[in-house]
Amino acid sequence: MKSKRHTKILEIIAKYNIETQEELSDHLEKEGFHVTQATVSRDIRELKLTKVAVSAGRQKYVALNETHADMSKKFIRVFQDGFVSMDMAQNILVIKTVAGMAMAVAAALDAMEYHEIVGSIAGDDTIMCAVRTVEDTETLMERLRKIVEIE
Repeated sequence: MKSKRHTKILEIIAKYNIETQEELSDHLEKEGFHVTQATVSRDIRELKLTKVAVSAGRQKYVALNETHADMSKKFIRVFQDGFVSMDMAQNILVIKTVAGMAMAVAAALDAMEYHEIVGSIAGDDTIMCAVRTVEDTETLMERLRKIVEIE
């Protein structure tokens, strides 16, 4: 339940400009998660969410790793340079890489600290990531597609 709630929180803050814990609680309630203020506060701390400034003096929650752009650019570049394709088998994400790049790409994924990934194993050109749930696998694949396409 906790990992599903954490995944939903990350989806909510990506989709909406959430300024307060109360707003986050309201969105979680609408999604069927009944939470207390203490639970939301603990989730924010565990997910390393922080507030960043947006327009007109307002703020919103973001995942901390999103705010460390300089550090993550290196890992994103390694991921982009080595990535060939990906596919899923239930909660297993299989990533194909350029020959000899799997270890580097897996290390980059580890450094990006995707909470959905429980652990990874890398060979020469293939990475297998154990992901918490099938839904998390789909969410993670979408996030990784954006890195490959946009960045």
